[in-house]
Amino acid sequence: MKNSLKKVTTFLIINFMLSSTFYYLIIKGSLSVILSLGLMWVPAVSSIITQLIFNKNIKGFGWKLGKIKYLAISYFIPFFACLMVYGIVWITGIGGVSFHRLSELYHRPIGTVILMIPTIIFAFNFIAALGEEIGWRGFLTSELLKDYSYVKTSMIVGVIWFAWHCPIIIFSTYNVEGTPIWYNLLMVFISMIAITFVTVWIKIKSGSLWTAAILHASHNMFSQFVFDVIAINYGITKYITTEFGFGLAFVYTMIGIYCLRKNRNQELCK
Repeated sequence: MKNSLKKVTTFLIINFMLSSTFYYLIIKGSLSVILSLGLMWVPAVSSIITQLIFNKNIKGFGWKLGKIKYLAISYFIPFFACLMVYGIVWITGIGGVSFHRLSELYHRPIGTVILMIPTIIFAFNFIAALGEEIGWRGFLTSELLKDYSYVKTSMIVGVIWFAWHCPIIIFSTYNVEGTPIWYNLLMVFISMIAITFVTVWIKIKSGSLWTAAILHASHNMFSQFVFDVIAINYGITKYITTEFGFGLAFVYTMIGIYCLRKNRNQELCK
């Protein structure tokens, strides 16, 4: 067995063993902030333990920041994806919008909330997302790229990432909108595979895991803490919006296909 495969196997065993405790507490109780944050940091802890076992260090994750443009691209991809999906929903009348809901949720004037979005709210989401991304894109992606292509690596990481989320999607209150479980799983699967193609491509281009952490945090912030808050559900709306809707799954797929084509063009030019 190749050393990289041994490391990946060890990482997955540790990761799912540690995650099982949080799955149990979340499913038995509720998806609290503390339990959610703890679960999201399991991949980081698992990857660091694995790396220390095999390499006695935590090098090779992609700790450097890389070029600013890739950090900026990572931040704005989810924003424009949400803006496109929710904008079409509001323009067509599939759903409504109320910016006053932001003030109600955060108990602050709308101007203050707007200032909080790229600062306090983003920082909270970044801390949570970083825990996952150190594991998924920092460790796992880096190890798989040693033996597999961009496409295979993206598919493997995407499937594992999705499988890791399945217990809380199926058995917890993660999706408060109440769309059918089969629909939730299908849309999340498509989105996660597509997002992985994007994050792995940017990771390859930038050499930085911070790009994935920023994109993940930006996605969670804009989808859950901004656009979902101001969206008014007309029944069918929930099938298009949120992380469990068709809208973001479709847009992220288009972006993922773009990254796939860019990667293929660059390989042909080598």
